[in-house]
Amino acid sequence: MIEREFIELLKQMPLHDGARGLNDDAAIINMGDKKLILTKDMMVQGVHYFADADPQDVAWKLVAVNLSDLAAKGALPIGVMLGFTLGEDDWDKSFLMGFEAALNHYDVKLLGGDTVSSQQRIISLTAIGISNHDAPSRSGAQDGDILYVSGPIGDACAGYEMIKSGTYDRADPLILAFNRPKPQLELGQNIAALVNGMMDISDGLLIDVRRMAEASDLAVSVTLDSLPISENYRQKCGDDLHSILRAATWGDDYQLLCAAPIDVKLPENMIAIGKFTQGNGLSLSHYGEKIMLPSALGYEHIQ
Repeated sequence: MIEREFIELLKQMPLHDGARGLNDDAAIINMGDKKLILTKDMMVQGVHYFADADPQDVAWKLVAVNLSDLAAKGALPIGVMLGFTLGEDDWDKSFLMGFEAALNHYDVKLLGGDTVSSQQRIISLTAIGISNHDAPSRSGAQDGDILYVSGPIGDACAGYEMIKSGTYDRADPLILAFNRPKPQLELGQNIAALVNGMMDISDGLLIDVRRMAEASDLAVSVTLDSLPISENYRQKCGDDLHSILRAATWGDDYQLLCAAPIDVKLPENMIAIGKFTQGNGLSLSHYGEKIMLPSALGYEHIQ
């Protein structure tokens, strides 16, 4: 069973209003004049990180990817709850060092959690944030909205390939993009009230763009030659159409995707890459030429 099928079955269950129909990456609970925002992500050894990865990097990434979901709601993080699989003492202690460093860096407090013992290491985090305004949903895009992305995509993909090759410098920006992504918390808080829809890129730009369009009951077009690709990525992976599609479908970018009216002025680092229109489906172009959709738009969890 793939992730989408599983979620469709969950949608048949009793849902809290704050679940937003399971069409978003966070739950939103009204608390008077404030919104309580909750999200949860998991990481599995061999799927989300290499077995020989530095535990401190694993801990940092776990915190960062959860905070990225809060960033997409324009939330201020207030705390996290850790679910941890106990294993080797040295690994566990190193993980906790990285975990503490990440919490201090983002000024987030630990609220609690749970531990288990297992042969396979699975870790999870629940992140909780608060907002003074309505949290933009991935289903909020409107007909005529411009699609924006907050920064370069593909760097984590290149970093992954470098780690896989076994020869790399841990301080390389591409390696850091994979090991220690940067949640766009301040940006999300600054633009949340300006945009109609917002989400972060975790499974791949194209699959997440399609998810936003489907949730909003709209069609969306993406101009591939407008995608922000870093010079580091270009030097490592090239800048032809194949390389751009690789960057657009790989994931782990944790940039923000936004749908905003054409007359709304967003910060300069927000790059326009497409447009929402009436209809359905995703279409691609490259320097004015229509491009067929790749066989896979991004990462989907399967059984």
